[in-house]
Amino acid sequence: GWSKRGGGGEKFHAHTRAVSGGPARAVTQRKRSPSERQIVVGICAMTKKSKSKPMTQILERLCKFDYIDMVIFPEEVILEEPVEKWPLCDCLISFHSKGFPLDKAVEYAKLRNPLLINDLNMQYFIQDRREVYRILQEEGIDLPRYAVLNRDPDNPEECNLVEGEDQVEVNGEVFHKPFVEKPVCAEDHNVYIYYPTSAGGGSQRLFRKIGSRSSVYSPESSVRKTGSYIYEEFMPTDGTDVKVYTVGPDYAHAEARKSPALDGKVERDSEGKEIRYPVMLTAMEKLVARKVCLAFKQTVCGFDLLRANGHSFVCDVNGFSFVKNSMKYYDDCAKVLGNMVMRELAPQLHIPWSIPMEAEDIPIVPTTSGTMMELRCVIAIIRHGDRTPKQKMKMEVRHPLFFELFEKYGGYKTGKLKLKKPKQLQEVLDIARLLLVELGQHTDCEIEEKKSKLEQLKTVLEMYGHFSGINRKVQLTYLRNGKPKASNSKKDGPSLLLVLKWGGELTPAGRVQAEELGRAFRCMYPGGQGDYAGFPGCGLLRLHSTYRHDLKIYASDEGRVQMTAAAFAKGLLALEGELTPILVQMVKSANMNGLLDSDSDSLTDCQQKVKARLHEIMQKDQDFTEEDYQKLAPTGSPSLVNSMKVIENPVKTCDKVYALIQSLTSQIRKRLEDPKSADLQLYHSETLELMLQRWSKLERDFRMKNGRYDISKIPDIYDCIKYDLQHNASLDLEDTRELFRLSRALADIVIPQEYGINRAEKLDIAQAYCVPLMKKIQLDLQRTHEDEAVNKLHPLYSRGVMSPGRHVRTRLYFTSESHVHSLLSIFRYGGLLNEEKDQQWKQAMDYLSAVTELNYMTQIVIMLYEDNNKDPSSEERFHVELHFSPGVKGCEDEETIPLGFGFRPASSENEDKKPNQGSLEDLSQDEPDQALQISDPINIQRRSPMIRNRKTGSMEVLSETSPTHSTKGCTSHRLFISCSRQSPEIKPASGLGSLCSGLFSASALGVSCSAPNLRDYVHSQADSDPSFEGCSMVPSIYPLETLHNSLSLKQVDEFLNSVCESNSEVQAKTMKALSGLFASQSQISLYSPQQPLSSSGSEASLRPPSQPLWRKCNDFRGIISVLTCFHCTKCFSRG
Repeated sequence: GWSKRGGGGEKFHAHTRAVSGGPARAVTQRKRSPSERQIVVGICAMTKKSKSKPMTQILERLCKFDYIDMVIFPEEVILEEPVEKWPLCDCLISFHSKGFPLDKAVEYAKLRNPLLINDLNMQYFIQDRREVYRILQEEGIDLPRYAVLNRDPDNPEECNLVEGEDQVEVNGEVFHKPFVEKPVCAEDHNVYIYYPTSAGGGSQRLFRKIGSRSSVYSPESSVRKTGSYIYEEFMPTDGTDVKVYTVGPDYAHAEARKSPALDGKVERDSEGKEIRYPVMLTAMEKLVARKVCLAFKQTVCGFDLLRANGHSFVCDVNGFSFVKNSMKYYDDCAKVLGNMVMRELAPQLHIPWSIPMEAEDIPIVPTTSGTMMELRCVIAIIRHGDRTPKQKMKMEVRHPLFFELFEKYGGYKTGKLKLKKPKQLQEVLDIARLLLVELGQHTDCEIEEKKSKLEQLKTVLEMYGHFSGINRKVQLTYLRNGKPKASNSKKDGPSLLLVLKWGGELTPAGRVQAEELGRAFRCMYPGGQGDYAGFPGCGLLRLHSTYRHDLKIYASDEGRVQMTAAAFAKGLLALEGELTPILVQMVKSANMNGLLDSDSDSLTDCQQKVKARLHEIMQKDQDFTEEDYQKLAPTGSPSLVNSMKVIENPVKTCDKVYALIQSLTSQIRKRLEDPKSADLQLYHSETLELMLQRWSKLERDFRMKNGRYDISKIPDIYDCIKYDLQHNASLDLEDTRELFRLSRALADIVIPQEYGINRAEKLDIAQAYCVPLMKKIQLDLQRTHEDEAVNKLHPLYSRGVMSPGRHVRTRLYFTSESHVHSLLSIFRYGGLLNEEKDQQWKQAMDYLSAVTELNYMTQIVIMLYEDNNKDPSSEERFHVELHFSPGVKGCEDEETIPLGFGFRPASSENEDKKPNQGSLEDLSQDEPDQALQISDPINIQRRSPMIRNRKTGSMEVLSETSPTHSTKGCTSHRLFISCSRQSPEIKPASGLGSLCSGLFSASALGVSCSAPNLRDYVHSQADSDPSFEGCSMVPSIYPLETLHNSLSLKQVDEFLNSVCESNSEVQAKTMKALSGLFASQSQISLYSPQQPLSSSGSEASLRPPSQPLWRKCNDFRGIISVLTCFHCTKCFSRG
């Protein structure tokens, strides 16, 4: 049944047409009515290839095109039948693999002249490494330095090879070890790498993967004496090979795998598949992908890149190959191939098919103010996700061993030292063990360190059985005269303050939150029109694969922040697999020199004063007076005033909190005595014992010896109770709600006010934290509209790509609470706009002052749009929007949640709260979730060529008509409704926020929405990851509120300038941070635009900034107006 169209005696019409510059060819077409005519795509390859999983997945998707039929040629037909009897087809996908008769395929192509996806004659060349290298060289593609040794099989001795101990000379060219020896036949995978004697000599023998090995070490040091080989330099990569898969010249998917030369052990995931890391290609690498695809005339083509010394070298071209296990690639590949086939063949076969114009290539979107503009830049500052409680212990140490350690790691240079590496932590643990042993033997010995503290140090360092720098660190600070102590202290002199920090790791819930937010974040990007209408957020994925998305992700050096960034990237880019590889390849971290890290131990003077005042006010044993309200809440913020009303008398409230903690610890002790709950597993593999330790330490520290309370412990108490209420509610401990309520009220005062009590202090402290980051944001905004010479693809090669120079820049900064508080303070109090004169800003400020807590996953988002209809020199050309979300919903938020003015007015809520039949299902149960309708939804029933997933249920687009009631003083807002999910303790409230936890909060004037489908992810996670705790524990995230949507770039730029310049001491820190940041650019940069490829770029980058940035838009080849230090501009154009 394979022959869909017999050869019969019918007449065939021959239509000839030149295809993409190739030879003219004839297409045979049978006479039948145009309505029935299908394009037949033939697959001619060995069964192992044509029935492989990737091929099956892609063909299934290709069949979704209305006019395409598939025919797979059976292997016995290919091998045994003459080509005249092979099935007919209009388009042929045929490729060589072991045992395939390429000659017959070439003969068939001559006979039937189908459209060839991969040229067949070129496949002879791909089988010979010498030819591959020759073609690469002709195309000007970088390859390793190499020489060919051809041997005559009959007398192998006669050849130009001179072998020395640590080198070989081939045709007069010398190769020092390490070098690589490859057989000339590409089918022979026995590649050997020879090592120098200084490294131990011998060789590594690579071969096709067998089970879990891809190479093996051999003591043999001399080269092979029979056969022809290519000898080439060994490239020092970072232990990864990059595999690139093209689908046509404008699409490439890249992933890295562990280099087989590394240790020969194939890394496999839990399902037994080889672990592959997602990779971003640089602009030059994309150019290489394009050249390889065109030079070898292989639409679907795989090749290998080595990244070494900042260059990329091609070391192998494999011809036809598909990516394995990537749904996104399968979708993209089928779409590109299907469109290619239709574009070439539909006109000749009179098939009514319109070429889909790539509508999403220029990212034009409705802004929240209602006009259509092009999105140019998205900047987001995001707090990390849900974490385990942070814990720390301080002790003063004077033992010589600690001083030796301090000196060994260079502590004396700055007087401070951070130890995070496993080896370093092991050394601290060894010292603690040694001192404890000595203390055990001699009670009167000279060891001053407290035994209880040493024991705690030892316990914490031994906690997880192994060190991973992500969850523990030790800080040592040099104290010249020791700490001022009680009079009985034995001796003065220098000492070290040892601070041990542990806990604070990202929980599974935090991972889910970050990944989900990443997925929802895609909705900010244009796309999703046309074929992508069914899958929200695909516009971003498409921008990304077609090289039009310039993305960089930065994270501070804390483990929880880095893992949040990796999980977010996984959701944003639809990546698969573990977080570690994503972190390594995608997240720029290292210590970002103050850009996102803050030395929390080195508080500014202003902060010290503020803390002292705060403690003084909170220590009064009386009800808050009017004067206290003035002192503590001079800004009159409702969230503070409300908390003060709840507290009334701060000392009495602290007494209650202390009593509740005592009650809690005694309850846990009782549980521990009960044999039933002895080995009870709590959330994230904590035990009751560890939980008790956590709370007992707080109980000890909160009430000091003099009976007063240590106010600085309030955030920790709130942190712990919030964690236990959310994750360990199953323990059913009494009075936890009350403890939560009171500690929250205290924390809502203490936490925000630690960042300054009055406006001036808030601004001062914020600048100390944030100026380097503000400078970086300013650069991000300015560099977006620099000269388009910084092309993603060289203009010469960009035919067929609409507007290749236009790209969206995304910069994501993941950080901790301090930076988010500070950044928000700068926007609120830095004088961006005048509240009296600007109604929208006043509403935004009212909303922000009602927000009680900047919870996990708080986001501040800045979006830059370009209005192409406005004059390039006009201030209105660039338009900035500012959005904000307070992050994750708390345990009892629903009643108290402040309504941002992005929500709808209460009056119009109730009429619309009809269940919406077509909406996405809720994630926790399998019944439809309630989503609000803006007006009657239109069900979209068009056939999409590729349906992502059968389980999705029908999706809808809400209509663009506005309902009758509109909000006063409120411009329209984007609306992205995504399925919301409540945790069991959260009851849906009447506010829209609870039902619509999309990315943007909704307002009265709805624009069409798109909804990320998070539910398959949850199911798949639950199946694959045994540690993945029930999703019911993950509270949803508040939608983004628009703070302002009609700022000009000039306004924002001047504001950032004034904020950054008003603080001179920070200026030096900023310069250091930014220069450090660009010095660390040796890390793989993601999608970074290379140096301008035009010659004019070089002198332009040194031109002094004579005009402000927004005035003359065509003159930005690399000017940085912020920094007068011109030798840095080169680095900045990479940043």
